[in-house]
Amino acid sequence: MGYEIKGLYVITDKRLITRDVLVETVEKAIRGGANIVQLREKDTPKNELVSLGRKLLNLTKRLGVPLIINDRAEIAKEIEAEGVHLGQYDMSVQEAREILGDGAIVGVSCYNSIDRGIKALKEGADYLAFGTPFFTPTKPDREPTHLDVLKEATRVFSNIPVFAIGGITIENAPLVMETGVDGIAVITSVFGSEDPELVSREFSSLFRNKN
Repeated sequence: MGYEIKGLYVITDKRLITRDVLVETVEKAIRGGANIVQLREKDTPKNELVSLGRKLLNLTKRLGVPLIINDRAEIAKEIEAEGVHLGQYDMSVQEAREILGDGAIVGVSCYNSIDRGIKALKEGADYLAFGTPFFTPTKPDREPTHLDVLKEATRVFSNIPVFAIGGITIENAPLVMETGVDGIAVITSVFGSEDPELVSREFSSLFRNKN
């Protein structure tokens, strides 16, 4: 793959970033230290998603970070993005591999389920995301995942990157880091802020201090 799958993972949200500043806003996050970018566009028509994906890919390739497409492996293939992220109701890891090939990055949402993580690992996932550890406005109906689940995940999945996602702020991130996760995935804390570069830098500094 050639990319470090760890650290700060930023996920776009069209409710937080207007189309006209999407690329420059994501660039600020990368400049601040984001290691991975996910284009997350629920219910966006294919042509629009392809266009957005290509614009972002031009940026991420130039800055040397992978672009992950949420849910849509066929879009990732069409624009030649580095990978796809799969949720509970999306295709399987095997199906994504058939579309994207063995070299693609395939991540899987495990919510609060270690068993789902074990299944995804057996299927060949490249990283696992567990959450939400805190309330998040992007998933208001989801029950928070206890931090003990993150601790257990990092123990069980010591040979694959584990990310925490959901309601993570710069204030509560140290608690999440104490669980041993390899990365933190954020939406609102970065893209809902007035200074995405500064907030990304603050998150990234937690990982530098960890090392």
